[in-house]
Amino acid sequence: MQQSLYDQDLYGWATQTARLVRERRFSEIDAINLAEELESMGKTELRSLESRLMVLLAHLLKWEYQPEQRSKSWRRTLIEQRKRISRLLDDSPSLRPKLPELLVDAYDSALRWAADETGMDEADFPPTCGYSLQQLFDADYYPDT
Repeated sequence: MQQSLYDQDLYGWATQTARLVRERRFSEIDAINLAEELESMGKTELRSLESRLMVLLAHLLKWEYQPEQRSKSWRRTLIEQRKRISRLLDDSPSLRPKLPELLVDAYDSALRWAADETGMDEADFPPTCGYSLQQLFDADYYPDT
């Protein structure tokens, strides 16, 4: 059985598929793999948003619960994650309705990360996220400052 271009050379397949779409040669497109790749792109954006939320939340927790350790690095991380999340949501506004659900999963991971990095017990942090979406994305919001 001969492998398809998709299986042999993903970049080559993508380039060829883009050319076929531009030339409107739709009957020649590998529609099954194109659909899978498009779905995969959407999932990647979703995972990226959840990952950035997790980093933002972990740093907010560290900022709030270890004030003596606050640093420019933590502040820069908060600024950068907020900026990148905003850009991601501007590019993919259909992700906005998913924020509440993503926030639950991201907080769970952030809680573990913050506990590990601070040496604190997970029980020292709130079991659920106490930050509103407005606070998360407010460039001027820093807990207890």
